[in-house]
Amino acid sequence: MKKKKWIIITIIGILIVIFWFFVGKKPQDSETVLVSVKKGNFDINVTTTGELDAKSSQEIYGPEGLRTIGIWQVKISEIIPDGTVVDSGDFVATLDRTEISNKIKDIQTELEKLESQLTRTRLDTTLDLRTARDELINLKFGMEERQIILDQSKYEPPASIRQAEIDLQKAQRNYEQAVQNYKLKYSKSRATMGEITASYDQSRRKYENLMTVLDDFTVKAPKAGMVIYKRDWDGKKQGVGATVNAWSNVVATLPNLSKMISKTYINEIDISKVKVGQKVKIGVDAFPEKKFNGEVTEVANIGEQMRGTNAKVFEVKILVSEFDSILRPAMTTKNTIITAVIPNVVFIPIECIHTSDTISFVYKTSGSSVVKQQVRAGLSNENEIIITKGLDEKDKVYLLPPENSDKIKLVKLP
Repeated sequence: MKKKKWIIITIIGILIVIFWFFVGKKPQDSETVLVSVKKGNFDINVTTTGELDAKSSQEIYGPEGLRTIGIWQVKISEIIPDGTVVDSGDFVATLDRTEISNKIKDIQTELEKLESQLTRTRLDTTLDLRTARDELINLKFGMEERQIILDQSKYEPPASIRQAEIDLQKAQRNYEQAVQNYKLKYSKSRATMGEITASYDQSRRKYENLMTVLDDFTVKAPKAGMVIYKRDWDGKKQGVGATVNAWSNVVATLPNLSKMISKTYINEIDISKVKVGQKVKIGVDAFPEKKFNGEVTEVANIGEQMRGTNAKVFEVKILVSEFDSILRPAMTTKNTIITAVIPNVVFIPIECIHTSDTISFVYKTSGSSVVKQQVRAGLSNENEIIITKGLDEKDKVYLLPPENSDKIKLVKLP
């Protein structure tokens, strides 16, 4: 009976211990987190988001001769999906042919009119010149007849001889005038034909130029690669319905994916810290497990207004040092630019440090108790802060104030 009683008492005791372990703990204990003070190199960082882009790319152009045919802009009526991999000569896009088709119809009508005019003028000229040549032949025969009459009148009275001479002179003058008229008529005919022929040739060249440009309205890839849509000034992708103008006739691009950069913008407060050559740690939002090294290669000298805000920002380009096939243009990146490295210093998480009346302090362990230790803080980054005095690397500090922290006395620096 006694044995049974002790078994029951033991079981009850065990249950009480278990209950105290899971329920009886104070809330503060579950929130108390101790962290070790670190010592080593301390990175001063500027962190910003960016967007991947190829360091270099080949542009896919639309028609080159839009200005020569008087077309200043044209819309994309069809384009393959963004990110499609193509071979050289593969179809990329089709541009709207409405305006150029109307111009071709107009020039075809003009060519038909000029062809008719050219044929009619050629026939009229041929008839006019043939008539003029026949007249010359007749006048020449008439002149010869007058010469014969003059030769036969030498036995006649002087008056008859004189009349024959006058008739011969008139015939000669008429012939000479006819020759001059023929030359003028011939020159005029040539000029008229030349003018019409020039107009016809000009229209013909316009037609041929239009047909050549029309062929370029079907855009093809100049080489193998991945087609990436061009972006407008506001960052919008240039897909179906976008406008290609005569001064910038780029339809899409073929980026060189072996060398990638991250384009980012730094606010004017931090831009003075960023310099060319600084190392960068790069993360890609699409693949959080992937980390890459990089280097600042370009820092803009002139700031620009960020759309929708009053903030001024400066463009910074970061070269991704490694190659990875997962990297694609337009992916979002997190760039941590290491602007300075301070060697051999003591530092703790920023959350550990507290301030009261301009005095900075931390809660640290001291044996089995807790002390409120005044510290002197130095430079900080986004997560940690340097402690120049008050802590060493063997100390452990509280991430959150411990229980009854307001009753703990401050230990001042000597």
